[in-house]
Amino acid sequence: MEIFGIPLQAMLSQLLLGLVNGSFYAILSLGLAVIFGLLNVINFAHGALYMMGAFLAWMGMNYFGINYWVMLIAAPLLVGLFGVIIEKTMLRWLYKLDHLYGLLLTFGITLLLEGVFRSFYGVSGQPYSVPDALMGATNLGFMILPNYRAWIVVASLTVCFATWFVIEKTKLGAYLRAGTENPKLVEAFGVNVPLMVTLTYGFGVALAAFAGVLAAPVIQVSPLMGSNLIITVFAVVVIGGMGSILGSILTGLGLGIIEGLTRVFYPELSATVVFIVMAIVLMIRPAGLFGKEK
Repeated sequence: MEIFGIPLQAMLSQLLLGLVNGSFYAILSLGLAVIFGLLNVINFAHGALYMMGAFLAWMGMNYFGINYWVMLIAAPLLVGLFGVIIEKTMLRWLYKLDHLYGLLLTFGITLLLEGVFRSFYGVSGQPYSVPDALMGATNLGFMILPNYRAWIVVASLTVCFATWFVIEKTKLGAYLRAGTENPKLVEAFGVNVPLMVTLTYGFGVALAAFAGVLAAPVIQVSPLMGSNLIITVFAVVVIGGMGSILGSILTGLGLGIIEGLTRVFYPELSATVVFIVMAIVLMIRPAGLFGKEK
C-alpha cells in the first residue's frame, strides 16, 4: 500500500523514528521551559548540561564500572547539584536584570564546559553500549524497532508528563508558580522561596542530564553533542510558548513526527523544517502555540 507514492511501511517507520527524536526534544525543551517559566532565565547552558549528563554516564561505566541504570539516576542528581551551585553563586544575582545577562552568563558556562571536556576527550565521539536488558529489537511488522529506542519514548514521556502533573496539578507546583509571581506573599506562608528557586533550577538541568544519559547509547558521547541540538530545542520552546510546560512537551513530540514525515516526502528539508514551522507560528501567534499573550 502506498500514500502519495510512498510505501506505507516507510512512512510508518519514519513516524516512529520521528517520535523517538521528538521524545528528546520534549524532555530537553521541558527543562528549558521549567527554568524560564518559573525563574525567567533563558538557560543557554542546557545543551552543555545535556552533554555533561551523557559524559558522566560514560565516565561512570568506563572508569568505575557503574552500570547504565545507576547512572540514569546518579548523573541527573550530580548535574542537578552542579546546577544548584551555578544558581546560588551566579544566576541568583541576575534575576532582576534583563534576560540578556542570564543568556550571556549561561552561554559563557556553555563555552567553559565544552572547552573542558574537549581538552580531555577531543571532538571525536566516545561509544557507550546499550544495557543488556534493552539489547535486541522487536518486529512490528512494518519495521524492526530497537528495544532501546522504544525505552527512550517510554522513559521520556513518563518523566515529561510526571513533571507536568507536579507543576500544574499539585500544591508544590502552585507554590512554585506563585513564588515567581509574588515571592513575598508566598514567604508569608512559611515557604522558603530562595531554596525553592534553587531546587527548581537544579531540577531543570537534571532533566537535561537525564536526556543526555538516554542519548548516550544512541549517539556517540561528544563535547559538541549539546551544541548540535540546543538551537533546535530552543526553536521547540519558542513554538510551544516560552515557559509553557505542556506546550514544550506536545510541541517537541509533534515536531519530531513532522521531521520524520519530511524525511519521507522531502528529505532535503528535514534539517530546517523546525525553523520554518517556528517562523510560521511566530507570524500567526508571537507568544507561541501554548504561550500566554501579554
